[in-house]
Amino acid sequence: MYYSRSLKDVWLKASRQFGVLLLTGPRQAGKTTFLKHICPADRTYITLDDPPTRALAQEDGGLFMKRFAPPLLIDEIQYAPSLMPYIKIAVDSSSKKGQFWLTGSQQFLMMKGISETLAGRVAILNILGFSNRERERSNLDIEPLIPEKKMLAPRLSYAKKPNLRQIYKNIWLGSFPALVARSAKNRELYYSSYLQTYLQRDVRDLTQVGDETAFLKFIRACAARTAQLLNLADLAKDTDISIPTAKKWLSILRASFQIFLLQPYHSNITQRLIKTPKLYFLDTGLCSYLTEWTSPANLEAGAMSGAIFETYVFSEILKSYWYKGLEPTIYYYRDKDKKEIDFVIEKNQKLYPIEVKKGTAPKKDWVGQFSVLSKLKKEISNGIVICMTDRALPIDDKNDAVPITIL
Repeated sequence: MYYSRSLKDVWLKASRQFGVLLLTGPRQAGKTTFLKHICPADRTYITLDDPPTRALAQEDGGLFMKRFAPPLLIDEIQYAPSLMPYIKIAVDSSSKKGQFWLTGSQQFLMMKGISETLAGRVAILNILGFSNRERERSNLDIEPLIPEKKMLAPRLSYAKKPNLRQIYKNIWLGSFPALVARSAKNRELYYSSYLQTYLQRDVRDLTQVGDETAFLKFIRACAARTAQLLNLADLAKDTDISIPTAKKWLSILRASFQIFLLQPYHSNITQRLIKTPKLYFLDTGLCSYLTEWTSPANLEAGAMSGAIFETYVFSEILKSYWYKGLEPTIYYYRDKDKKEIDFVIEKNQKLYPIEVKKGTAPKKDWVGQFSVLSKLKKEISNGIVICMTDRALPIDDKNDAVPITIL
């Protein structure tokens, strides 16, 4: 059973504008399935997972391009970055758009030389697992989340009464298509196999990790710290590695779309802002598996309940932008007085504060920290608290509590 992806219209529009399109995201996020589903009949599919094809692409790009004429869909392009100059030549010699569709399981800028070679010729789009909208197979055309009242109205119109048990079931299961669509029925086996493939393929491709056991321990330590301020010294100490190694391994997790480092809101007006990023795992199911929560109920009642809830909200906000081909200007706020706001979205010189709470009954102190943004001398617009309330409720004249089902 195919689940439609929100990225479809953005991708097809970009294909009419650029000569090359690159879709990046973690392994098994559904990149190939998505592109093959929307692929016209005249586009040839090639995977560089195939050793002979990969060898040809790596060793003789000219012959590869003669053998496979565009339009092409080339899977796992990171295995043959030396192919990029030949793609550039092909694009420059033709006025046709969308001749090359590429996928990669590593961040584009981590692929040596590709960004420089295809500058101005490539559109780069990111995809993760299913969003909540895709999981429910409804309202895929919704605009990215912004707490403006008129922008929230469509989301509120379809928001259901939250079901705590179902939400944590979704969080615990994760968003990988194979698990959501139930083609993989054994969650533990799926994630165990995923980690083995990830360690053996992506990690070895990006860098030489001498001790895979230590690296797996490091991934688990990161998962346990989701929605927390990044502390490299603490991570290094707990996993018995050096701080430079921890920094290098963290870059591997970022490059392979396992984590996201959310930057703090920065301003030259005040020097009291914290400058450390917050770490978020991008898939809550993998995060729950790594931290060994054996059921949704145990996860919901456990010590990570709030952090994993916040992680889920962040990943859904991020998907709402990425799946429209946009990069969100989203931050968190924390100052040296420990006043903190979970998320701040900046748009049109306005700041939109967002707080995340697991509770059901809105309280005024939930938005008590929003006022600290006034010192930044920018317009403070509507704020929201994403929580388990049954319906949208005003907290004060400017801020509302909204159900998590708006995501």
